[in-house]
Amino acid sequence: MIGFLIATLIPIPLLILASAMGGAVAWAVLAYLTVFTALLDHVLPQNWRNHDATEEFRAGHGLSIALGVMHLFLMVIAVRYLGGPGGAEGWGVLPAVLAFGVYFGQVSHPNAHELIHRSGKEAVQLGKIVYTSLLFGHHASSHPKVHHVYVATPYDPNTALLGESFYRFFVRAWIGSFREGMRIETHDLRRAGRPLSSHPYIGYVLGALAMVGLAWLLAGAEGIGILVAIAGFAQVQILLSDYVQHYGLEREERSDGKLAPVRAQHSWNSPHRVTSAMMLNASRHSDHHMHPGRIYPSLQIDPDIMPILPRSLPVMAMIALVPGWWRRVMNPHLLEWQSDI
Repeated sequence: MIGFLIATLIPIPLLILASAMGGAVAWAVLAYLTVFTALLDHVLPQNWRNHDATEEFRAGHGLSIALGVMHLFLMVIAVRYLGGPGGAEGWGVLPAVLAFGVYFGQVSHPNAHELIHRSGKEAVQLGKIVYTSLLFGHHASSHPKVHHVYVATPYDPNTALLGESFYRFFVRAWIGSFREGMRIETHDLRRAGRPLSSHPYIGYVLGALAMVGLAWLLAGAEGIGILVAIAGFAQVQILLSDYVQHYGLEREERSDGKLAPVRAQHSWNSPHRVTSAMMLNASRHSDHHMHPGRIYPSLQIDPDIMPILPRSLPVMAMIALVPGWWRRVMNPHLLEWQSDI
């Protein structure tokens, strides 16, 4: 657990400092979250260790709750001091916005993802609030109810097709996940005989409007701009993760119309030590899809049966922003993996 604690908690005071100082300090914090962690991943040995999958890891759950609460505190800090007086100013705001966006995309998102898969209502609700604060509340519905059901098939808007660029995928995934999540939530309410007034999407929309209103109260129009910029950057990273973790992998549809079970070969994984700790083992993605309720410290990785990314997940996400480069790196790797299974 110590690795998860260090990787996720050390950036928090650094982000607060970046919001206050901006400029060179904020650039240094951004470099720490990106370049420095990538270098550590390159230098340190990869982590292939698997913990006992039956262990409860109560400390892991406690860390998730703490990170969820801390995310909301950091969101207020970012909007207030990057959009209002007393903090970073002028162009010095830019690196701070990017640093907060990186943290929210690579720590807050994996943590919220962890929370919405927990069994307790309070944890799930906290995960939904985190996503709603990023103006992406529908992900809390579409991820478990659409993505996990149809992953690695054309029916899943969050599975990237072979040869599909990230930019085409982003539009398709954002719109498709919003629409499909709303459709299945509506279906579930009607099947349960519950009124549409209890629709989760109403909460997501009202919550997003409340965040915009809070940003206005904290820092006026500039506060709203900061909120939209940070949330938008975090959303790009969320969908980059989906893009990278399922690119080109396909699940069979049987002759009877049923889909083959989700297996280890339907997600890309990464054993890189530092970014895996920052992202709460989100890079051990195959095991998560096979066991969605398994808490993050106990997720397993096995290179013999799981596709492994050639670089860490954040580095591959950067490569995905250049479609030609991405295809040159991943398409041969994908074909090689498919030929081995």
